[in-house]
Amino acid sequence: MELGLKGKVALVTAASKGIGLGTARVLAKEGMKVVISSRSQANLDKARDLLVAETGAEVLAVQADMTAHEDLERLVDAASKEFGGVDVLVYNTGPPKAGTFAELSYGDWEEATKLLLLSAVTLTQAVVPHMKSKKWGRLIYITSLTLKQPIANLVLSNTVRLGIAGLSKSLSRELAPHGITSNGIIQGYIRTDRTVRLMEEKASKTGTSVEEAYKELVKNIPLGRYGEPEEVGSLAAFIASEKGAYLTGEMFTIDGGYISTVF
Repeated sequence: MELGLKGKVALVTAASKGIGLGTARVLAKEGMKVVISSRSQANLDKARDLLVAETGAEVLAVQADMTAHEDLERLVDAASKEFGGVDVLVYNTGPPKAGTFAELSYGDWEEATKLLLLSAVTLTQAVVPHMKSKKWGRLIYITSLTLKQPIANLVLSNTVRLGIAGLSKSLSRELAPHGITSNGIIQGYIRTDRTVRLMEEKASKTGTSVEEAYKELVKNIPLGRYGEPEEVGSLAAFIASEKGAYLTGEMFTIDGGYISTVF
């Protein structure tokens, strides 16, 4: 299926590993110019070299801390100077600090808000002017299943990520006259370095094999497995595409059937 993305510019944040890298890989294969960011320049360089080798795409790697306002502005400025602007923003972040309400400080809440919400606001403010000038743009916010099903010991994620849903829905209405769509992706359990480490830790604690620990972890997922980063990327690519031009204001769930609620 031709998605109509060739030659357009995508910015994918937190993209040196995991879901961000998987998404960048899919978009690069669709012929997009891709800008990736991460806190680690070394990891970014490896990711850029991998993407270029695999896809032949033009890839710009820019170091940026998602909690640093000036870093995010510099990131979009670099994308604009290199490629002329950003057509598709794929917003992705790492997880906030774990803990219960009683364990977390006010500073933890401030940091989580910077990471999970204010970073999205900063990036969106920076990319929308270019999208408006072209009368075309895609805002895609990758979030977490905590939006629909809170997880114990993750009160920061359970709470702050909900702001993304409100932001995206509001933007879908405000920006529709400019040809810009805004959607979110609620991702479930995806196979990343982090989830693999959790499998290994569970195996170590229970005295079982990693394979047995994995089977235990996925028993509540109807499809019986974790998703792959590229599967999230494929959903993002469709939302960004001309085929998905009538999609806006939605939060699309990709979780193998894990979330049990109807809506």
